[in-house]
Amino acid sequence: MLLAIDVGNTRIKVAVFEKDSLLDKEIFLKEEAEKKIKNIFKKYPKIENSVFSSVGKLDASVLDFVEKHSKLLIVSPDLSFPFENLYATPKTVGIDRLVLSSGATLLHPNQNCLIIDAGTCITYDFINADNQYLGGAISPGFRLRYESLHNYTAKLPLLTLEQPENFIGNSTKESIHSGVVLGIVNEIEGFINRYREQYQHLTVILTGGDADFLAKNIKSTIFANPNFLLESLNHLYNYISDND
Repeated sequence: MLLAIDVGNTRIKVAVFEKDSLLDKEIFLKEEAEKKIKNIFKKYPKIENSVFSSVGKLDASVLDFVEKHSKLLIVSPDLSFPFENLYATPKTVGIDRLVLSSGATLLHPNQNCLIIDAGTCITYDFINADNQYLGGAISPGFRLRYESLHNYTAKLPLLTLEQPENFIGNSTKESIHSGVVLGIVNEIEGFINRYREQYQHLTVILTGGDADFLAKNIKSTIFANPNFLLESLNHLYNYISDND
């Protein structure tokens, strides 16, 4: 069994895999990490291996525990990935973006793939049909946009994600929801259309914490999979193990 751990900007996601089968998944806050991960090892005593990726911070004692109870692989830019990295500054690419691009390459080899990860930030990553990573884009996600409107204005309230009733907001609340939600939807649609103008045969994968919400609003043909990063960690671990 394999334990996959992804430390994001705000939350931690973990999953237990038996080969390619996802047996269990949990999402929790960083302050809950030690208790939650210890419980997972108790629940699944057959976990022998683990893979870890992080764009945030995790208490060192938690990682020490994982390493004592399993053979740990920490994903870093120095690993051998299943694609050629053509980013101008390859060492600065976020670990999450490298993992997602690995999953896309391994599941859709020799295809043009756009991976959209909608979380704290929205990242766009593109792999071409030659299995080359070209880069992408980074923009603020839902929470950052709501907080920015509140923090950098005098009177706008702090709202949380909600589907706007109409694209024409008839109140301050509805105007904010329209601007944030439809702004992101139109941004994503715009990026997809821009890529398809240059790469006609394009596979689009939508993932992240807000993937399910966005999938209901996006008209373009996409594969929505909120678990894609965790699954990509599993595929990357197997790829590295097979090619070690």
